[in-house]
Order: sequence, then C-alpha cells, then structure tokens
Amino acid sequence: MARLLIVEDDEGIRVPLARALEREGYAVDGCADGREAVARGTAEDHDLIIIDVGLPGLDGLEVCRRIRAERPGVPIVFLTAQDGELDIVDGLDAGADDYITKPFGVAELLARVRSQLRRTTVDRVEAGDIRVDVASRRAFKGDEELELSPKEFDLLALLVREAGRVVTRERIMSEVWDENWFGSTKTLDMHVSWLRRKLGEDANDPRHLQTVRGVGLRLEP
Repeated sequence: MARLLIVEDDEGIRVPLARALEREGYAVDGCADGREAVARGTAEDHDLIIIDVGLPGLDGLEVCRRIRAERPGVPIVFLTAQDGELDIVDGLDAGADDYITKPFGVAELLARVRSQLRRTTVDRVEAGDIRVDVASRRAFKGDEELELSPKEFDLLALLVREAGRVVTRERIMSEVWDENWFGSTKTLDMHVSWLRRKLGEDANDPRHLQTVRGVGLRLEP
C-alpha cells in the first residue's frame, strides 16, 4: 500500500482529499505547516508527497527544495491557486514532478497521483505463482511464460500489484486504456476473458482473477 503525505493548511481541502485517497486504498498522513512538512517529508518514508504552495512557516517551494535535497527520488505534486507560467516554472525548478491548479476535481488529482506512483513502481511484482517483470514486459505463471497482448500485460501487472484488493473498473479503464476514457467497459470484459484463458482459469469458477460484481476485479494469489 502506497503511503502519501498531504501538506495543506486549509483543513477544508486537506481532510476531504485525505478521505478520497484513503478510499482508493492509500495510507494518508497530513500536516498544515511548512516546517513540520520538511521534518516529516525528509525523515519518513512516504511514497508521494502533495504540497500546497501557500503554507505557513515555510512556503511550499522551500518545502519542496528541502525534501528534494534529502529524498531525490520521491514524487512531489504541487497544489496551487496560481496558474501563471512563472509560478509553474518556479514549482518545477524547485523539484516538483507535477502540479495541479485549484479548484480541481478529485478524479483529476487521483489520476495525477497514480501516474506519478506508476513511474516509481518496482520492476518486478508477484502474487502467488504469477510473476510480472515490468521492465522486460514478461509475465510468468509458475515456470511458464505467458503470451500476452500489450493490454493484457498492463491489466495483469496492475492486478498483481494490487493483489488481494479490489481494483475498480473505472481505475482499470483509466490506467490501462486512457485517463480520459468514458463509455462502455465491454473491451475490459473481453480482455478479462482472454487473460483468464491464458492463466488456465475455469471461466465459471476462476481461482485467481475474480469479478466483484458492480465494483471491479480482484486477483487472488
């Protein structure tokens, strides 16, 4: 489970945002002060940090610079009420990986978070006897290599990373197909059927790739 830190002094933004991220399966910590953010962001092992530009104590740009100096690999996303080109450049120069301008939709922020976390995902993941090597785009069930299409591979990699947890159909369509996807999920159903066949599953009683009706899919190790 990815652990996130939200640095936002407006409780009306920080608390609902934390709840939305927790509903997606993330562990979320929060703080409202720039100096506390630096202390926690450098000493703790968060997988991604969301920082508001306007903070008491230290502003978000300085918080980002100090965290980046200690943890060069952690993804950082800025929240900003400013949308001028200079502000964007300043944020990226301070070490941010992405930014989102207020007001924003929760779905948009979640997509940005997932995108940044994908960039830092480990190259190899496994669940039970299913192994996925993301770097070489090879997948195995036991000792047998699976012959997968690109979408089948991406779908399996996502489900293996989230093994034991339900992944919603909306998240699958967003991450495997298109962040701007809107419409039927029949193509997902077809890929699930093909993937089950290649995993040697009984279509009427699948052991690994299970459908959670009305929600999404869960891969059981």
